[in-house]
Amino acid sequence: MNNAIKIVLAILFLLCLADMPYGFYQFVRFSGLIGFTVLAYQANQQGRQTEMIIYGGLALLFQPFFKIALGRQMWNIVDVVVGIGLLISIFMKPKEGPR
Repeated sequence: MNNAIKIVLAILFLLCLADMPYGFYQFVRFSGLIGFTVLAYQANQQGRQTEMIIYGGLALLFQPFFKIALGRQMWNIVDVVVGIGLLISIFMKPKEGPR
């Protein structure tokens, strides 16, 4: 399920580079909040604290309630970096949590 969430979010973030209606960007923000919250919870359950903090921070960055105004160019960079990072993370083997 983690990989499916990461793939869907990566596709959505990369689609943000196209000229989409405003509603699409709102949908992406809600999807990002929900997806990253689920990923953070699952990382916490598996004892991967670093991933949990990263996903939690990304959930806060993309949350739609208190918007962070970065400007279109900066958001495009963030979308590409996060999208590619999610795709790369699919192929990386997670480190074992503390025992």
